Amino acid sequence: MTGIIQQIVFVIVLIGGITIFSLKMKKIIRNIKLGKDLDLSGNTGQRIKKMLLIAFGQKKMFKNLIPAFFHLLIYIGFIIINIEILEIILDGILGKHRIFFSDLGMNATLYSFIINTFEFLALGVIIACVAFLIRRHFLGIKRFQHSDLKRWPKLDADIILYVEIVLMGCFLFWNASDQSLQKIYASGGGTPENAAIYVETGTFYLSSLLMPLLSGMGEGSLILLERTMWWGHIVGILIFLNYIPYSKHFHIMMAFPNTYFSRLQPQGEIYNMPEITREIEMMMNPDAAQSGEEAPPPSKFGAKDVTDLNWKNLLDAYSCTECGRCTAACPANQTGKLLSPRKIMMDTRDRLEEIGNNIDKKGADFEDGKSLVSDEYITEEELRACTTCNACVEECPININPLDIIYELRRNLIMEESKAPGEWNSMFTNIENNAAPWQFSQQDRLKWKDDLNDENK
Repeated sequence: MTGIIQQIVFVIVLIGGITIFSLKMKKIIRNIKLGKDLDLSGNTGQRIKKMLLIAFGQKKMFKNLIPAFFHLLIYIGFIIINIEILEIILDGILGKHRIFFSDLGMNATLYSFIINTFEFLALGVIIACVAFLIRRHFLGIKRFQHSDLKRWPKLDADIILYVEIVLMGCFLFWNASDQSLQKIYASGGGTPENAAIYVETGTFYLSSLLMPLLSGMGEGSLILLERTMWWGHIVGILIFLNYIPYSKHFHIMMAFPNTYFSRLQPQGEIYNMPEITREIEMMMNPDAAQSGEEAPPPSKFGAKDVTDLNWKNLLDAYSCTECGRCTAACPANQTGKLLSPRKIMMDTRDRLEEIGNNIDKKGADFEDGKSLVSDEYITEEELRACTTCNACVEECPININPLDIIYELRRNLIMEESKAPGEWNSMFTNIENNAAPWQFSQQDRLKWKDDLNDENK
């Protein structure tokens, strides 16, 4: 491929990759906006601090040091190595080769230091990915064998790890073949016009260890390998970019806005509906409640479908890492109940994607007659198993709140559809009639004291 054709193909591939990604992101943002309004403005400093600690600093990951170390290695390695993309993009558009060194005059020592740093990080990413594959498949960790991760979710996690290994491998073999070519031209061999392209850049220590594997290759084969690895690295990154929104690894991007907008109130604090609070106040103290303003009635109690949830609930669903720490910590799941907080988040995201696809194909007014609470997604049995203990919220490494969704779905079941177990209905009736969950009138609450006095006489 000649230089100008290669530049044109590169620009087309680059623009195509970025455009497809932008269109998908536009749809995801539209889907999140299908949720109800929720004002999370203010407390900017507190929110930034939480985002830096939880998303950037990965504070909650370090409850378990070894996996946290490998996760941090992949995270830092992948992010920093992708700085190299800037040079690759400039090379591709302008038809240059290692433009920072050859055209922009970067010092050889500094350039080789940067590339060597990238190479050691690339090796770290490969080691961490292999460690995670072993952990997923051979260590028998329960949350990786859970029924939530059958078929696509399980395959997705593996695909990402393999892709990262391939991308890092392309990077190392690209440098190894480049150095082999530099060695040929430095010794006066090879085609003269290529000698101006593959100039000596200094030693890249890790990739130089791969050079003996290429020792039998001639100039043409080395150039073909070098170009293949270069194209493989950048095309692989563009494919990875477009794969991420369909993958559990979308949290690489979504963790930052999700932790920024995560709740600042204590975890045990439940959001009260004003209209219900007013009813309780009137029941407990009718005289005091008379002076307050009456809250407007809600259009619907709780949530039946994803569009009844707020936008933060939907942002949570797109941010889920599917790591399963929430499910592993859930006492209901531990005792064999159907509830899995991870599945709650995955089902919410899948249902939201289904509605988004319906909008794309059949218009915004189309209704498919389905709902989030159904046998296809989240069942009533799963919702009723929740103890509201907040263990799932506490365990999530990026502050996702499955409990908030469970609350809203249960509210709708009980307050809109009157679907509750008999024991719950008895409790609700007692609260309504006696202002307490027990079947005793308020006048009899202290009767036990009289009984004690009678016994002591």
